Amino acid sequence: MCGIVGYVGKRDAFPVLIDGLKRLEYRGYDSAGVAYFCNNKIKTVKVTGFIKELERELGNIEDNPKIGIAHTRWATHGEPSITNAHPHTDCTGKIAVVHNGIIENYRALRQYLTERGHKFTTDTDTEVIAHLIEDVYNGGTDMPFWKAIRGALREVEGTYGIAVLFSEEPDRIFAARHGSPLLIGAGEDEYLVASDAAAVLRYTNRVIYLDEGTLATVKADSIVISTLDAESITPKIEKISLSLNEIEKGGFPHFMLKEIFEQPQTLENAFRGRLNLEEGTARLNGLKDYFDDLKDVERLVITACGTSWHAALIGEYLIEELARVPVDVDYASEFRYRNPIIKDNEAVIVISQSGETADTLAALREAKRQGAPVFGIVNVVGSTIARETDAGVYIHAGPEIGVASTKAFTSQVMVLEEIALLLGRMHGYSMAQGVDLIKEIKRVPELVELFLKKEDEIGTIRKIAEKYYMCNNFLYLGRGINFPVALEGALKLKEISYVHAEGYPAAEMKHGPIALIDKNTPAVFIATEDPLYDKIVSNIEEIRARGGPVIAVATEGDEQIMELTDNVIYVPQAVPLVMPMITTLPMQLLAYHIAVIRGTNVDQPRNLAKSVTVE
Repeated sequence: MCGIVGYVGKRDAFPVLIDGLKRLEYRGYDSAGVAYFCNNKIKTVKVTGFIKELERELGNIEDNPKIGIAHTRWATHGEPSITNAHPHTDCTGKIAVVHNGIIENYRALRQYLTERGHKFTTDTDTEVIAHLIEDVYNGGTDMPFWKAIRGALREVEGTYGIAVLFSEEPDRIFAARHGSPLLIGAGEDEYLVASDAAAVLRYTNRVIYLDEGTLATVKADSIVISTLDAESITPKIEKISLSLNEIEKGGFPHFMLKEIFEQPQTLENAFRGRLNLEEGTARLNGLKDYFDDLKDVERLVITACGTSWHAALIGEYLIEELARVPVDVDYASEFRYRNPIIKDNEAVIVISQSGETADTLAALREAKRQGAPVFGIVNVVGSTIARETDAGVYIHAGPEIGVASTKAFTSQVMVLEEIALLLGRMHGYSMAQGVDLIKEIKRVPELVELFLKKEDEIGTIRKIAEKYYMCNNFLYLGRGINFPVALEGALKLKEISYVHAEGYPAAEMKHGPIALIDKNTPAVFIATEDPLYDKIVSNIEEIRARGGPVIAVATEGDEQIMELTDNVIYVPQAVPLVMPMITTLPMQLLAYHIAVIRGTNVDQPRNLAKSVTVE
């Protein structure tokens, strides 16, 4: 949540900071601000709303600083306002701080600092950091400022990624992290500090990922990194493979639509080089050191949040079907708080697009505390979860800028398909079955591309959206492996169109939700041809009998479904085990078109942010 950018070097800082913030705006967009040096004093400029408002304000300023820090906010403490916008300063105005994360003991610290004479002006937890650094610095004798930061952070409980300016050292930025991602981009006689690689990519592809509990002093020509215990760390520069084209819209009106149409390629990326047709199994080198553990596993726990949790539910169906290994799926946000039971010969899989999701990271650490092997499924290379899991698999979906996840979801499902195949071959799934499934998996990108191309030409889903966009309630219903797809469809509609929607197993509809059915409550059924087809047709009949409009996602060639429903979206034929990666597409596009027609901000829906790094 929130985005941090800092710059020190030979360029004018404002354009660099604004460009970086624009690329991080998906992480938060209810206020923004910058702090910079002018005549060795710190100035701040803050606005509410989007980055363009900050850009307009900076355009009226004649200063041309070469160093500055900036922030785009997703509110946690205090309403969105200019007062609560970052950066925050201390009593003297000599210290400015931008911060991602949450300071859990900020109330106690605030009371302590207030009793010591500090004056607070905001409702935020971040302001405590600035005053705490001031308090430690003023309490020392000839104390270096970096030591004051270190001393202050030792008193902080919670998560943080921070960048700090100090007016008495106007040639450097101080940066530190614990639980919230932060990296440093290394250019020629310039450095950038950012919470995401996208913010630095225009200027460099060489980055240093700050480890947990580290503090960096960043100047235009040097960088010094140490732990909070003052142990020196040699910076390790890594090259990132992203390109600017990957983080720009490429002619699409929204990032979300671009990312939907990228799925043929991202799905192929998720299995390229990982399928062994000759042996009918998956080749997952990221897990190879733990094949013996996986072979002996008696139960798997998969934990995740939001869309990744829906992918985990599909993974449960896949693994239990192919490997006959019991699987439990847990909300990561609840996992560590219910004292979970993890026995010997059990393992945990954590799923996170960003690799920084705070709840999932906490679940990971709880599982490791109990001694379980923990495997990760993440998108962002070098992320905290990628580094802290014992082993894992990258989904290789590329940067996902739209806040509502699309291509990352289907790529997660594809990786779970591969894990299920690998486990299945270890637990009695035959080579012949594996070969057949691999052939079906390899068809998925082509089928997705065919569907998207046809929908782009005919516009069936947009026409359905035009028909129902005024409705304020939707039901999404599916059975078996497509039930989680119904949940994901409902979530997408809620996220970007602000329309209330609920997903259910179709058979559960009659146990309560059917009371909601009327002519203004469309029911979206996933009714593809599979062993449960006749059952879901019966559920459709129950809706029709009560006057509810029905939208069906059905298999091409199914003419019967047209007689039972008001609208049909056809998807290509595929075996049930891979169908969720195809039936998800109509869910994404229906939500997208309804949101566009309703005039919402598709890429930056209200109250949401992309990388949820707070609990």
